[in-house]
Amino acid sequence: MTDLLTSLQAVLGLPPTPIAFNGRGALPSAFAVTDLACASLAAAGQTVSELIRQQSGELPTVAVDRRLASFWFSASIRPIGWQVPPLWDPVAGDYATADGWIRLHTNAPHHRAAAERVLGACADRAAMAAKVAKWTGTALEQAVVEANGCAAEMRSWAQWQQHPQGLAVNAEPLVHFAEQADGKALAWQGSAARPLAGVKVLDLTRVLAGPTASRFLAGLGADVLRIDSPTWNEPGVVPEMTLGKRCTRLDLHDAADRALFESLLKDADLLLHGYRADALEHLGFGLERRQQLAPGLIDVSLNAYGWSGPWRNRRGFDSLVQMSSGIAEAGQRWKQADKPTPLPVQALDHATGYLMAASALRLLTARLAQGQGGSARLSLARTAKLLIEHGPGTDEPLRVEDERDQDPAIEQTAWGAVRRLRVPVEIGGTTVWWDLPATDLGSHRPRW
Repeated sequence: MTDLLTSLQAVLGLPPTPIAFNGRGALPSAFAVTDLACASLAAAGQTVSELIRQQSGELPTVAVDRRLASFWFSASIRPIGWQVPPLWDPVAGDYATADGWIRLHTNAPHHRAAAERVLGACADRAAMAAKVAKWTGTALEQAVVEANGCAAEMRSWAQWQQHPQGLAVNAEPLVHFAEQADGKALAWQGSAARPLAGVKVLDLTRVLAGPTASRFLAGLGADVLRIDSPTWNEPGVVPEMTLGKRCTRLDLHDAADRALFESLLKDADLLLHGYRADALEHLGFGLERRQQLAPGLIDVSLNAYGWSGPWRNRRGFDSLVQMSSGIAEAGQRWKQADKPTPLPVQALDHATGYLMAASALRLLTARLAQGQGGSARLSLARTAKLLIEHGPGTDEPLRVEDERDQDPAIEQTAWGAVRRLRVPVEIGGTTVWWDLPATDLGSHRPRW
């Protein structure tokens, strides 16, 4: 635990301040998933503490609860009288190939359609399995990717370290920071209680990692506006991830919507985006253009497989990166199972999300002091390296969740009432809470 946090403090330019970790036990895994959860949350909490120290002269203490951190890395929402839609498409998952295993990610309709263009229509998992079994893993992975789908052959960590993409991403820093030459002064409008009050965050992220970051920032008082395309939906995670945010839709291929986006970006303090490396460039909103529109912008971006190498523009998700990087293969050996064994939670997503938030807060702290903006780039695959190299965690199980772990307040979401787990990180004098309940995508107008 301590060495993980020390590594993150060094990456983020934080002083090696001790942080209290309360509780015992860990999620069952071949890897120290609970340690990663705690360290990433602690790093995010410490960046808040350092921001407050810069502005007020007081350094709040930070503490993290191991059990709550572990539970939040699964889900924080506890519906009352209703159920969250299934997370996975019926045919998404792991399949045996002629020479190993492959994972097909088909949650988005167009990703499922891509897989079926390669394999043929599949009514259920049995039909899909029969078709996949005729392929080698490498050939099917390439065919699905070339069809604009999402797939990952299972590789070991040793194989990933020899793979061109593994070599590329493992040579990258965990967080790549860059300063912006020109900037615009920003005055702190917050307080110790609400340190991000007045900060405008434009959120172009989806699924888990980026939305985890923007959810944390919203809990500190930031004004978060999430933008999705007119057709995107992710019903299994929206109730979990839109907490504290306003959500709108824009089509960046439409001239009127592009103009709206530019006006929103001009007034933004912070931009989060999780598109593939070249996606915004192809839309005419590359980094140089973004900085031109919003001098001093804090620009934090996420990519699945890293920012260099042959896969820098490949579509990817946490579960796919676990297959590619050796995590699922190591889990299979650890559990002595007959199939790939992923992490018990989507830890790469959640940890990278809190590291995105921490990076944004470090850049915000610098901008408040010096007036200039900056950028940070992270990837799921580079976070995977951090977890793998940290080694195994403890075998002691976590005490099971009970009602005392839940916040007593009732949140009235767009789908029904829920309770949330208590926040796992405590920052002295700061209450992490959300002004807005979870809401559906596209439920707000595109304005600050």
